[in-house]
Amino acid sequence: MSDGGRTHFGFSSVAEDEKAARVAGVFHSVAERYDLMNDLMSLGLHRAWKTFTINQAGLRPGMRVLDVAGGTADLARGFARRVGPEGEVWLTDINASMLSVGRDRMVDDGVLQPVVQCDAERLPFPDGYFDRVTVAFGLRNMTHKDRALADMRRVLRPGGKLMVLEFSQVWKPLERLYDVYSFQVLPRLGERVAGDASSYRYLAESIRLHPDQETLATMMGESGLRRVRWFNLSAGVVALHEGWRLD
Repeated sequence: MSDGGRTHFGFSSVAEDEKAARVAGVFHSVAERYDLMNDLMSLGLHRAWKTFTINQAGLRPGMRVLDVAGGTADLARGFARRVGPEGEVWLTDINASMLSVGRDRMVDDGVLQPVVQCDAERLPFPDGYFDRVTVAFGLRNMTHKDRALADMRRVLRPGGKLMVLEFSQVWKPLERLYDVYSFQVLPRLGERVAGDASSYRYLAESIRLHPDQETLATMMGESGLRRVRWFNLSAGVVALHEGWRLD
């Protein structure tokens, strides 16, 4: 959400043209410890969330997949195994440090697929090219979420599906405990493991400002996607939204 040329960076208000650089700074800082921190922060649950997403994608050999804000390539590596050597999995991210880690992990797996640094709001791909487009834990960091959703829909072929895996609104009885964890435990963990408390404080704040399940579903519908639905995972800590391009 933005207002008069300003937007949210966590709980702070910044000029729209400053946000991308600030987000870049966060992920440059955490890139080398990102996967370790994911395991620690989620108690390993992020692996189950991503496995669910890979299974829900319904991929077949030869399909084309775009992984937006794919970072360290957890999804892209799983997708590559499903589409096989005749398929395509494009790993993209706006952040060079994260993308470098993801590229190296793909190569370590023996997976030779394209890697592109690009902005999710201005994807450098032709209309209707991909069978699936995915974004995992990246949409909430984008300055103009509506523009990003519209461009992800643009590059889907008719009959293709967009999948958004993102932190969402937790089950209400767990809210207080979740707040304690997010704002007290998480920054301390970030300081001890990654040497960076402020980046993980921003990540916790950005989750609170991200649209809830119903609002995100509405945004996806407004971007032109149809048959939008979501799956709550881990009591709504995370939700997987999916919508289809039908025209």
